[in-house]
Amino acid sequence: MKRGVWSDTVDGICLINKPAGMTSFDVVYQVRKAAGIKSVGHTGTLDPQATGVLVVLLGRACKALPYLSGKTKEYIAELTLGTKTDTGDIWGKPLETRPVREVESTQLEAVLNSFLGVSLQLPPMVSAIKKDGKKLYEYAREGVAVEREKRPIEITEIELLQTAPVIRFRVVCSNGTYVRTLCEDIAEKLGTVGTMSSLVRTRACGYTLEQCQSLNEVRQGCFQLVSIYDGIASQYSLIEADPAQIPDIKNGKRLRLNSMEPIVGVVSGKQVLAMMERQEDGIYRCLRGLW
Repeated sequence: MKRGVWSDTVDGICLINKPAGMTSFDVVYQVRKAAGIKSVGHTGTLDPQATGVLVVLLGRACKALPYLSGKTKEYIAELTLGTKTDTGDIWGKPLETRPVREVESTQLEAVLNSFLGVSLQLPPMVSAIKKDGKKLYEYAREGVAVEREKRPIEITEIELLQTAPVIRFRVVCSNGTYVRTLCEDIAEKLGTVGTMSSLVRTRACGYTLEQCQSLNEVRQGCFQLVSIYDGIASQYSLIEADPAQIPDIKNGKRLRLNSMEPIVGVVSGKQVLAMMERQEDGIYRCLRGLW
């Protein structure tokens, strides 16, 4: 971990607790401006009103972006029953209201648990998924509803934290899961309507909210950088390189590794040297150098 003033040689990951009211691109712009470098990106968008873990890559760390998209993410969400909006959250236009009856925690837990596993989810019209070359939220802004195909998602953990009328729950889900849609689906199973009233991303790409710093710190020229190691390790098997192999790895040569995994990270200590892919002959070829 480093701390200090930004420089032209900043390489690594800046974990930011994204504030509400900003897009993920807004945060990237602020980091790029403070760092004084162009090579800045992030691993997964958060809605403007959502807060929590935003994994921002700087400098050479941007090369690892395809391997840091995050197979699973963790959120704490709030669902307010009784109101349905056009966006699936409380910042949208109300479409319908219904009375809310009392729901016991055992019933709530049963409904939440019914979403565990693999299922199909209909993406919301406010998503960035493209239809005929145009993003769904662009259609939504024009007041046009288009047909959408359900997409497979997986929920591996879901936990009730607070009961109705404002339901608070923790969920661990696959990349591409829309929590606002999950909130609406939970409300429907409870026999009413509902809308997401809060969303905090607490874990992404192997990094947690506790590791994050505020955007204000970044604006003030102070930062904390972590390496890509933990993020890669959370998603791929790691192989320690023999010191004699390091020159070959950096030259992109094929290697025989002690692994059967389709893709592995080759490391030297805590430094990720390369991502490599297993070929039919059992030899691994370099997908991308990350040293």
